Amino acid sequence: MTDKRNDILNSMDVFIEKIQHIKGLMLGVTLSALILAPLAIGISAYLIIHPKFLHLVENEADFALMLLVLLIVVLVTSGVWLVTGIQQFRSLSSWNKRYSSYLKKREDLDDSILSKYNLDED
Repeated sequence: MTDKRNDILNSMDVFIEKIQHIKGLMLGVTLSALILAPLAIGISAYLIIHPKFLHLVENEADFALMLLVLLIVVLVTSGVWLVTGIQQFRSLSSWNKRYSSYLKKREDLDDSILSKYNLDED
C-alpha cells in the first residue's frame, strides 16, 4: 500500500512540475499580450487620428475604407488580447500563491512526519 501511495504522490509531483513548466510558457504569452497589444492599439489609434490619414480618406475613399476596417480589426483584436493577457496574468499570480502554499504545507507535513517517527535524515 505504501508503494502505491508513493507512486500516486510522485505522479502528482510530476504533474504539478509539468504545470509549472506550462505556467512559464503562459507567462511568456501573457507578457507578450501586455506589451504588444497596447503597442498595436497605440499605433492604430495614432494612424486613425493622424491628419494625413484624414487626407487619405478624402482622396482615396476605397483604399482608406479598407485601411480603416483593418485598423479597427487590429484595435478590437488587440483589445481582446490585452484583456485576455490581464486575466491570464491574474490567474498565474493566483496559481503562484496556491503553489507556494502547497509547497510550504508539503514541507511542513514532511517535517512533522519525520520528527514524529524519528526519521530525521542527516
